[in-house]
Amino acid sequence: MAELKINLRFGGGAELLFDRIKRRDVELPPLRKYYPGSKQESWRIRELLMWIKDNLLRERPELFLQGDSVRPGILVLINDADWELHDELDYEIQAGDTITFISTLHGG
Repeated sequence: MAELKINLRFGGGAELLFDRIKRRDVELPPLRKYYPGSKQESWRIRELLMWIKDNLLRERPELFLQGDSVRPGILVLINDADWELHDELDYEIQAGDTITFISTLHGG
């Protein structure tokens, strides 16, 4: 299976955790190569979040992740639609997808 090319976007302050980079075009390796024990072949949001943590997240993971999901206050869009319409963590990522993470939490 070939690499999976997707687009990641970070906004609303979430980009601060990723070297202030708002847009990234990434190529995910074949899932079984990255997670040798995986019984599935398709990347899901669940695995993507762990890949992001391991490869892109630069500081304070607790501000982005909580357990195996994003923390409350992080809006996730898949191709500009709320991930709740797409099975959230279980959405199977497709080539060319744009996945956006927007922080809705602001300090005060």
